[in-house]
Amino acid sequence: MKKIKSFLKISLPLSIGILFIYLTYKSTTYDERKLIFYNVKNANYSFVILSIFLGVLSHLSRAYRWKFLLAPMGYNPRYINLTLAVMISYFTNLGVPRSGEVLRATTLSTYEKIPFENTFGTIITERIIDLLILICFVLIALSLQYDLILDVINGNKFSVATILAVISLTIIFFLIFSFFIKNLNNPITIKIKKFFKGLVKGILTIKSIQNKSAFIFHTIFIWGMYLAMFYVIKWSLPETSFLGIDSLLPAFVVGGLTISTTNGGIGIYPFSVAIILTSFNVPNDSSLSFGWIIWTSQTIMITVFGSLSFFILPLVNSINKKK
Repeated sequence: MKKIKSFLKISLPLSIGILFIYLTYKSTTYDERKLIFYNVKNANYSFVILSIFLGVLSHLSRAYRWKFLLAPMGYNPRYINLTLAVMISYFTNLGVPRSGEVLRATTLSTYEKIPFENTFGTIITERIIDLLILICFVLIALSLQYDLILDVINGNKFSVATILAVISLTIIFFLIFSFFIKNLNNPITIKIKKFFKGLVKGILTIKSIQNKSAFIFHTIFIWGMYLAMFYVIKWSLPETSFLGIDSLLPAFVVGGLTISTTNGGIGIYPFSVAIILTSFNVPNDSSLSFGWIIWTSQTIMITVFGSLSFFILPLVNSINKKK
């Protein structure tokens, strides 16, 4: 059963990605596909490299911000370990969506001797903050292009009612589960209690952050870099260089909403971004080129740094042990 679940976790998102690659293929003519390859090959790679650099800055900032959530629990992990754990998590998400968070917590727990439940709790806090900021971007984008965003969200079957229902059911399940666990005292439930107590402790560190201004700065910086690395890609193609923030922000939002649907957004991310850009009179081949350039450049960056992190992490820590 576990093997089937593991297989489905990898194969289903990947299948969705392949489906959208197929849809991209079917929605373009032979001449358009030739133009897409030509555009990608002849793009201005100075701006692609700049986009990758901005992406790296966002990841470095995320690693540094993590220190502020761990500090209230009395932990002061090395920045190199935080950075490598973050890069590993992004790389792992390319294979199995959302698995990176667990591995990120496990990695830091292993090398910094911090309880897993504490580190995982801080990651949950991060994701809640990220979700709130993404919602803010969605609201801004809706104010700029309401009908357009709504059509794409509906087309990708994002249902607000479904999301709220899932959240409500999760809360109800958690309350029922907590009630039963609270009234049981066998060795297994004691371990479960300890785990959830540490998890809650990690989540609630947000209330005890000492340097709140620095935490807020890094949060704004991370998302500012996300938007900037998306924005600068417009100058890599002549056909998209005229686009303003009013057209790129909706594309950025839709891309953010779809990226976790498949393994790293393969297939669906370029497809969804292209839908938005074509609405602003950008040719279909150029819109798809834009989507594939931004997706490919960031995926290559994550693959390179993430895979290297697997090798660097044990090496760095073995050197520190000898010292």
